[in-house]
This record gives sequence, C-alpha cells and structure tokens, in this order.
Amino acid sequence: MRILITGAAGFIGSHLSERLLDERHSIVGVDSFDPYYDPAIKRRNVAHLKARFGDAAFKLVEGDFGAPALLNDLFSHNQFDGVIHLAAVAGVRPSIEDPLRYFRTNVEGFVNLLEALRKHGPKRLVAASSSSVYGNDTPAPFREDAPCAMPEAPYPATKRAGELFASTYARLYGIKIAVMRPFTVYGPRQRPDMAIAPFAKSILAGAPITVFGDGSSSRDYTYVSDVVDGFIRGLDAPNPFGIYNLAGGRAVSLNDLIAALESATGKKAQVTRLPMQRGDVERTSADLTKARAELGYAPKVSLEEGLRRTVAWVKENS
Repeated sequence: MRILITGAAGFIGSHLSERLLDERHSIVGVDSFDPYYDPAIKRRNVAHLKARFGDAAFKLVEGDFGAPALLNDLFSHNQFDGVIHLAAVAGVRPSIEDPLRYFRTNVEGFVNLLEALRKHGPKRLVAASSSSVYGNDTPAPFREDAPCAMPEAPYPATKRAGELFASTYARLYGIKIAVMRPFTVYGPRQRPDMAIAPFAKSILAGAPITVFGDGSSSRDYTYVSDVVDGFIRGLDAPNPFGIYNLAGGRAVSLNDLIAALESATGKKAQVTRLPMQRGDVERTSADLTKARAELGYAPKVSLEEGLRRTVAWVKENS
C-alpha cells in the first residue's frame, strides 16, 4: 500500500514508518518539525529511515499537515490507500499556557485533513487520540464508551474534540475511521519531555530525577512496538467508526516504575519530589476488551523487557 503518515518524523511516527517500510509498503510522511522539542531529534529519525529505505520508499514532505494548500497538493499528486494521522501539538501541561495553539493544530488542522479526505479520498483513516481524554472522573479500567466529558487540560479537550469530528465525518461521508487512544508510550527515540528515557539517563548518570507528587499516581505504560502494531491493525478495523485503547494492560505506580528502572539500570535513583502539577491525571488504566476483540490487539512487550530495551538505547545514545 501507499500510506500517508502525518507526524512521520516523531517518536511513534518514525517507528510506524519503519515497520510499514519493512513490510514493503511505501510511505509519504508529513512533518512540520515543530520546536516543542529539539527538531534535530526528528531529523535524525528521518535520516535513519532514508538511510535504510531510500527516497523512493520513504518520501518526506516538510510542512504543516493541516495547511489546505499542502493537503491539496499531497492528495492531488498521490493515490493513497490509507492515512495514519499522528501529528499534533503534544503535552498536557504546556497546553494550559497556550490553548489556542493546541486548538489550531489539533482541532482546526485535523478538520482540514478530514476535509481533504472528503474531497479526495482515500476513505480509510487511523487517527491518534490520547488516553488523557479520560480525565480523573472515569472509573478504572477505562472503557472506550466512557463519556470523557471532563478533560483536565486543553490538550485532552482538543483530542476529544477531534474524536467527535472523526465520528461525524465517518457518518456523513462514509470515511472509515479508527481512532486510537495510546496509553503512555515509551521506548527508543522517546520524546525528551516524557519520563522514562530521561529518568533512565539521569539514573545512569547519578543525577537526580524530579517526581511530581508522592509517587502513588499510576500509568498504563505501553512499549512503542505494541502501539505501532495497534495502529497498523487499525487500517483493517471492521467497523465504519471505532475508538480503541492501545495499552500495555497493566497499571504501574510511579514509585514502582522508578524501582523497575533502578533494576534495569543497576543503579539507585536520587529522587527530588515536588507537588503534583495542574492538568495531571491521577491514574490511567486501559480496558483492552474491545481492541482485542475487534482488532486482535495484544501487547507483547512487558514493562521489564521494555525498560531493558529503553535503557540499552539510552546507553547507546548518551
């Protein structure tokens, strides 16, 4: 297949592109190299893909995925079999400071992409949402049919809005859409604003790590290859529209995560504790019943194995 991937140079996007290229699909990637974190990290991801697969199999278009002119050019000159949408302005805490930036990219930009699909096709889309849409009021484990009506920050609010627009376009225009809610993804090439890889780097260096709260907050950590598997399975989702959790299937407290990192690194963590921050949720925990039944999704990499692989990558790249 020929597949368009937005956010192709990022953490998940580069892994997804690599997997699909290994399976002999061709990829057109779009990425704006947003400075939310160092664009040089994303450019290294692209260089790796081009070195492995060449320009013919992996073509990168640099620009804003939501710009109508760029979308019109892309869809006018390519016959795509499917679109996987990963691009977004990420980060719960920064969204509190600049909500309009998040709205413009995550909602307005996404609707522009849906409009391009309406006009040009293809009629198959897999779109990334976020586990943060569940907020603090959803009973655990989180089911996809929860109302998700009380997001804790603008970022999850924009992601929930995107889900609603996707549902509307699926019904109105017959676009087959699978929306994925990934839970705390980690692994090699992880974004530097996320906890696990920076924690591992600091522990290995004997530097302190900063923990917000008493460490009792918990997350359903998901290794990147398992999330990639879920997105690929979404291309063949059976229903006209569906929302799916993608997770490791095991809620782990922050204190237990640090203990597991100490085991993986062989070093003791030096912990500096600060109060919980605005916008953070207390826990995430995924019900995977629907994803298992409809997609055949099953996480394969345990937290212990995933941390071992991530620590190895951190050592190689430090």
